Parts: sequence; C-alpha cells; structure tokens
Amino acid sequence: MHALPYWRLSGYYFFYFAFIGAFSPYFGLYLKSLSFSAWDIGLLMSQMQLMRLFAPYLWGALADRLGQRVAIVRLAGVLSLIGFSLFFAVRSFEAMLLAMALLAFFWSAALPLVETLTFDHLREQPARYSRIRLWGSVGFIVAVMGTGALLDRLPLSALLWVIAATLAGILIYALAVPEAPAHAASDVQLPVGEILRQRRVRALFAACVAMSAAHGALYVFYSIHLAEHHYSKFLVGCLWSLGVLAEIVVFFFMVGLLRRFGLRTILLLSFAAAIVRFLMIGWAVDSVALIVIAQLLHGFTFGAYHAAAIAAVNRWFPGRSQARGQALYSSLSFGAGGLLGTLLSGWGWDVWGAASTFTMSAAFALLGLIFVAVGVKRNDLDDPGGGQAASFAALAQTSGGK
Repeated sequence: MHALPYWRLSGYYFFYFAFIGAFSPYFGLYLKSLSFSAWDIGLLMSQMQLMRLFAPYLWGALADRLGQRVAIVRLAGVLSLIGFSLFFAVRSFEAMLLAMALLAFFWSAALPLVETLTFDHLREQPARYSRIRLWGSVGFIVAVMGTGALLDRLPLSALLWVIAATLAGILIYALAVPEAPAHAASDVQLPVGEILRQRRVRALFAACVAMSAAHGALYVFYSIHLAEHHYSKFLVGCLWSLGVLAEIVVFFFMVGLLRRFGLRTILLLSFAAAIVRFLMIGWAVDSVALIVIAQLLHGFTFGAYHAAAIAAVNRWFPGRSQARGQALYSSLSFGAGGLLGTLLSGWGWDVWGAASTFTMSAAFALLGLIFVAVGVKRNDLDDPGGGQAASFAALAQTSGGK
C-alpha cells in the first residue's frame, strides 16, 4: 500500500491558501498606503491574473518534458519568495510591477502540479482529497483573520513580513512533499477544436469570463472600499472569512442542490445572486447587515457557480480532453476574465467611484446570465436520471477554491 504523505500535502495547501488570505484582501491596502492610484493598484494586482493565462501551461509543459514535478514545485517556491522579497526594497511603480510579475509567474506554477501530485499519491484512496484540501480553506481563514487583527495594531508595512512567512511555509512544505509515480490516461484524445465550436461551450466560457470580470473589483478593491467606510481591518478579515465559509457550506450541499435544481438553474441563480451582491456592496456599504448578506452570497457567486461550471466542462470535455477543458476554463475565467475585471475596475474606481464600479461588476454578471440563458439549454446540462449529481459527487473531490 502506498504511504500517503498526508500532513506534508496538507501543510502545503495550508500555506498556499494562507498566502492568498494574507495577500488578496490586504495588499491593495498596502499599495494604497504608498499613494498609488486606483489604476496603478489595479494594474499591479492584475499581474496575478495575467500570469495565470499562460504560466501554468509553460511550467506544466516543462514538468512533463523533464518528468520532475516536485523539482519544479520547489523551484517555484524559491523563486516566488525571491520575487516577493523585492517588495522590501522597491517603491517605484515600474520596480513594483516587475516584482509583481515575477511573483505571479512563479507562484502560479505550483498548484496545478501539486494537484496532480496529490491525486497520484491518492490513487488508492481518492476520497481523502477533500480532507487534504480542507487545510487550504483553514489556512485562508487563519491568515485573513489573523492578518486583519495584526494590521489593526501594526503599520501596514508589517504585511510584507506576514506574506513572506506564508511563502516561506510554502517553500518548506515544497521541500518536504515527495514525488509520486505519474499515471497516464489511456483514453483516446478527442479534438478539442470540435468541442469549442459547440454553441453551448462558447456560451458557457463567455459567461465564465463575465463572472470572473464581475469579481475583479471585489478581489482588488473590496478591502479598500470597506476601509474607506471605517470598517476595521479585523472586521474586513471576518467578512472575507465569512465568504469562504459560505462557499464551503454551499459546496457541502451541492450534490443535493444539483439533484433538485440541475446545473443550468444553479448557474442562472449564481449569476442572479452576483448581480444583487455587487449592487449591495457598491450602494449599501454603510449597512453592516447588508454587507454580511452580500458576503454570504459568495457561496453562490463563487461556490455554486464554480462547482456547476467545472461539472459542465467535465461533461462536455470527455476522456483525455478533460484536462485541457479544465485548463481552458481556468485560463479564460480566472486569467482573461480576472484580468479584464481587474483593469476595468482600476480605471473605473478613479473615474466613476466605488458604487459605479461595483455596478459595472453587476453588469458583467447580468451579461453572464444572458449568455447562459440564451446559449445553454436545459438538455445541454441536465438529465432526468440525476447523472449530473453523481458526476459532481466524484468531481467535487477535485474542486479547488480561489
């Protein structure tokens, strides 16, 4: 029986998502404290999405060619930490843009390779994936709440040390994670081009781009928006954590929701929830109760949406085309859509202000809803026998988070 390196894998996920918990909510605040404009902040933060367009493919191809996944993961850990260390020394926009690009290029390389390593280690017990991946959610919540509480007492420059600590943790566990034998699929490859020519596939991918673009302002300016309305950094961290908890709860009940409503209905509800959510964030920020409700809707706008989208892609890209289908989903949504939303929100924040920028986010969500409503039919996704729920039950083991 293959010995599962449970704690080494779990520790890697903990620190990988702890980095996101420390970086995403607060680094925009740090950049704002250095007097960068909203456009500058948006452009700097957009490097994380830009690199996700192509960096994972490049690193994955290198790992496949060399047959050295762990070596690439370890190299990415070292270079990510080196890239981020530049932030301690630089202050100009051009130097920070270079540092952010380096960090994003190397940091985005690791997770897809670690996911394949994890499933190769789990080949005899794949149901345990969720127990390993759970530590990523724990790491995010610990980091986002702990960092918020810390920054209420220390200057924002302390954030650099917190983020560096999470990157050091990633590197330590990267050095500890062992290689696992890769298992090649035996399925015949199907032509991805033919799949992409289907109307339903193009409509779904267009909707996914729109949904990620809708979240651009949230991931870059949400903390700034709350701070400008006198929310403490600890409360900001609690609200981010609340969104992750809502996502986990929705995901836990996803199989039952699929059996009752079907994939298409869940997608439509998720886009409708996003419209309401971003309007509430933009126009009702002074009401803590409404902001709490808006964060709870993250369970639909990310959790239910993401789960339904990857289940649809899994159905439409069969056999060995599944990996490429999921890669396209990730690059188009989190890469292209995230980049579009980040850049437009950075521009809109300076020109229109917060409320109108989040209204633009709601407009993107409405556009995505239209793409699904018009381009994806019920029989494209749902079958009367509930097969989609059974399919998702297995696929749920592979779904990540942020």
